Amino acid sequence: MSAAKRTRTWSRLAVLLLLAAGSAFAVWHIRRAHGATDLPASQAHRGEFLVRVPCRGQLIAARSVQLSAPLDVADLQIIWLAPSGSDVKEGMTVIRFDPSRVRQDRKEKKAALEQAQATLDQAVAQARITADQDKLDLAKTRYDAEKARLEASKAAIISAMDGEKSKIDLGLAEEKVKVQQATAELHKKSNEAKIASSKRLRDEAQADVARAERRLAQLDVKSPLNGVVTYLANRTQGWMNSQPFKVGDHVSAGLAVAEIPDLSTLQMESKVDEVDRGRIALGDTVLVHVDAFPEKVLNAKLVSISPLTEQAFTEWPPTRSFKAYARLSAPDKRLRPGMNAGADIIQERIPDALSIPAKALFTFHGKPTVYVKTNGRYLPVQVSVRARNTDEIAVEGIKADQFVALAEPEQVNR
Repeated sequence: MSAAKRTRTWSRLAVLLLLAAGSAFAVWHIRRAHGATDLPASQAHRGEFLVRVPCRGQLIAARSVQLSAPLDVADLQIIWLAPSGSDVKEGMTVIRFDPSRVRQDRKEKKAALEQAQATLDQAVAQARITADQDKLDLAKTRYDAEKARLEASKAAIISAMDGEKSKIDLGLAEEKVKVQQATAELHKKSNEAKIASSKRLRDEAQADVARAERRLAQLDVKSPLNGVVTYLANRTQGWMNSQPFKVGDHVSAGLAVAEIPDLSTLQMESKVDEVDRGRIALGDTVLVHVDAFPEKVLNAKLVSISPLTEQAFTEWPPTRSFKAYARLSAPDKRLRPGMNAGADIIQERIPDALSIPAKALFTFHGKPTVYVKTNGRYLPVQVSVRARNTDEIAVEGIKADQFVALAEPEQVNR
């Protein structure tokens, strides 16, 4: 092979090697850039960091009033109910029972009252007539006695026989006065007793009428507060067939029919795990997230914590937890007791903290590490953890607005 031919061959080989090396470098550079670009990332941000204790539960009303059938009326029948779940105002009729029997009873009691009043009026009138007659009779006997006394005073000027006769007549007249006085007193006491008896019967009849009026008024059961009406289960046909009270149902005296919770006393009842009990205290701020209104965050204050754990047998395996109650600062009118909700009890507030997603924290050589994007690459940076939530972590060691990887770069580039 000539020297010129060998030179051309080596030149071609050198060009091919240069092209291969350039291609390999370009592929490596593209892969590195591609991996850095496609890696999921999030930006660290600075601000107040809330250390939260998450829990779940439901809304309850701290104050609730039950509406019951009247105690002194048996076997009532419901003829009207306010719609279940409707808003009711204080003094508004919620339940109405059939008044026909009570109205008939009131009519009979009024008739008895009229009869008792007539008897009393008759007794008073008769007593007045008797008293007047006794006064007249007493006056007549006293007149006769005075006349006899006048005749007896003539004894000195008339015969002895006539004088004795006049004294006897005077004695008889005075005795008649005493008898008439005793008769008048007897009539007075007798009439007073009759009037008192008639008044007692009249008062009893008035009490019966008043009782009937009160029973009739109780048949319209009114709400004692503003709230939402819910009807309790009617278990007169057994637990298996129980259902909320409805129009046409018969109700025993004193039986609870409905319940009205006071919406202004709504609280968040939460289950707190045993491991979190020591992290919370009365007065802590609570952020409530009602499932039905996820866009709205409600502020509340922790007002009560159960002293002992409660075991839930409805879950498997059974769990034990504390009950925490947070009072809502300004309940929304749309909220109702029984709504499911989540709550974040604020354990601590860290001002001016740097926070990242929990997915961005990894362990590198046994130490907490984040991968910070630098010149198109994600480089490991050791950090210190200040506080930790389920979805975010407060750290120190990086700057605000830096992008951190949500997955380890080595796993993605492999």
